[in-house]
Amino acid sequence: MRLKHFLRLLPLSLAVVFGANAAQADEVHKLKLAHFLPAVSNAHANIFEPWCEQLKEESEGRLQCEIYPSLQLGGTPATLADMARSGAADIVWTAPSYSAGKFPRVEVLELPFLLPYGGMAGNKLIWQFYQDHAQDDFKPYKVLAVFGDGGMDFHVRPKPVETVDDLKGLKLRASSRSAANTLTALGATPVSMPPAQMTESISKGVIDGALAAWEVVPPTKLDEVTKYHSSMEEGKPAIGYTVLTVLMNQKKYDSLPDDLKEILDRNSGDALVERFGREWDIFTEQAKADADPDSIVLISDENYAEFQKVAEKLQSDWAANAPENINPQELLEAARQLLD
Repeated sequence: MRLKHFLRLLPLSLAVVFGANAAQADEVHKLKLAHFLPAVSNAHANIFEPWCEQLKEESEGRLQCEIYPSLQLGGTPATLADMARSGAADIVWTAPSYSAGKFPRVEVLELPFLLPYGGMAGNKLIWQFYQDHAQDDFKPYKVLAVFGDGGMDFHVRPKPVETVDDLKGLKLRASSRSAANTLTALGATPVSMPPAQMTESISKGVIDGALAAWEVVPPTKLDEVTKYHSSMEEGKPAIGYTVLTVLMNQKKYDSLPDDLKEILDRNSGDALVERFGREWDIFTEQAKADADPDSIVLISDENYAEFQKVAEKLQSDWAANAPENINPQELLEAARQLLD
């Protein structure tokens, strides 16, 4: 009797199991991706949109993105990391240094003259440093990428900047604490503000310009309000750097089926870091090519060496004031060895 009852129920049980599996296989998982720049920015148009399209294609439509540029999910650049941690966003693109003190290990990479100009050149080094020395900074997250802005230059309205003396008296936007310290050491006055505010602030005379990567010049229209753009030799250590991250809510990642995790993993990490570096370099070169040739200020080797000399003390200052829970000398030495 029991056998007959079991055989009678078996088709129904199998239908329930296979039906559940089929439903799971057809389920669409949407990822809310938030960042702080407009939709015309390089990262949005040339990286996140094709990246999300690739995730959708490889998952046959089961893994999809909803991209929210210009902080459309609320918050500020400084709170994006917290939004990913809390689940207010599933994925965010932000700079760790916007949340001062929360990611102390990667902050060392933003010190002047430690990383080379160039997206591809700098990103591989930053990703390796993260893997070897900075994973503890990001324990609450699923880390999809850690990379950089390719190095910063001076973009100034009132006068060209060729020497250290040219910076004296200028008020320039600084993207991070390290950038602010660099500007102070060089004689300028740093002003902290989100990227979206700097163009209007320059046009109104609130500040004189910005220490920023060429990649942000077109989307923020920085070239429309500044007259002079410094340019240092490709491959040389940059006067400033911003470390950037793509962070995912860990619970959201854990909730994905294994096959979708595999697709996401395969297109993140090394692959995403390389995608950022490649597109960054293409966009940067185009931004420079589109600029008025008379606006480009080439920094001579002699003046470049003077910038290095003045900023040299900032590395030891950072180590002396680092949090107690990290080994600043070990991190600083590891960062110095990246260029080797």
